[in-house]
Amino acid sequence: MAQRKNSPTIHDIAKALDVTPSTVSRALNNHPRISQTTKEAVWRMASTLNYQHNHLAAALRRGRSSLLGVMVPTINRSFFSSVVRGIEEVANEAGYAVMVCQSHEMQEQEAANVQVLLRTQVDGIIVSVGKGTSDFSHFQQIIDRNTPLVLFDRVPESLPASAVVIDDYRGAYQATRHLIEQGCRRVIHLAGPAHLNIYRDRQRGFEDAHRLHGLPLETSQILPGSLQQDAGHDSITALLEAGEPFDGIFSASDYAAVGAMQALKARGIAIPEAVAIAGFSNEPFTSMIEPGLTTVEQHSRQMGQTTARIFLEQFDHQGDPYVPRRTVLTPELIVRGSSLRQNPR
Repeated sequence: MAQRKNSPTIHDIAKALDVTPSTVSRALNNHPRISQTTKEAVWRMASTLNYQHNHLAAALRRGRSSLLGVMVPTINRSFFSSVVRGIEEVANEAGYAVMVCQSHEMQEQEAANVQVLLRTQVDGIIVSVGKGTSDFSHFQQIIDRNTPLVLFDRVPESLPASAVVIDDYRGAYQATRHLIEQGCRRVIHLAGPAHLNIYRDRQRGFEDAHRLHGLPLETSQILPGSLQQDAGHDSITALLEAGEPFDGIFSASDYAAVGAMQALKARGIAIPEAVAIAGFSNEPFTSMIEPGLTTVEQHSRQMGQTTARIFLEQFDHQGDPYVPRRTVLTPELIVRGSSLRQNPR
């Protein structure tokens, strides 16, 4: 068996260029005292020899890695990809590279990702918690290591960490109030897992809109679920088959709202005339379907930019007393055809 060739080192580059290893090291780290000519020569030789810079070792020497870890439940949702874009815009400008990993809504994967990010010596971690997570001890490990932690959107309130959220209560209240003002008198709420702050707040907004408008509210009007498209379809199909009356739907997710629309259309039920619908998140598809889906804009890119700025502030003040803070962004109701009735009752 052929013996594996050792990877080139800075000593190999130094020998090839007849300079000292310390000069090579400084050039690779863009040291200001090394001339541009020498830097370019080192970089060319490093490329020729296929030298791989040991970023982690350099990070340990400098005491910082210029890496920012970001963990989201899934990257293929517009909301999370937009948040990551906002994070990258601010972090990249500050000289940070962003490492993104997914929890796939699973606590075990989330905990494993935390260990990977900590081993990589990231300077900070930004997280939105997965739906399947109920034990938050792996996040406490981040705090115990004095690594800056900033949470966004789905936030465990028991953790002493800064957080950036939308006013979910207000967004849900506005959406439900709008349905009531359009004439709805029995609105169904497609709710999310109650252990996550955002879904608790959205349910509270739904409930208070009924109470403040003097409408009765029964527990049977609140349908918890995964908020996936098929869950919304199945929940509304079950209501229709049971003969349960309703004339409005407020979903804590645009995906479940679309599933509900499909269930209604399959039975020939007119939207919004018979049932008016509103969702939450303003996913891109909400303006493309027919009728367009009324929804709540979460300002995801702004949320990402804000979380990154808070991380930078926290990292710059490491060693000083730091009081976590909660930043609440204002939602916006986007009204489209799924809820607009020509002659509201």
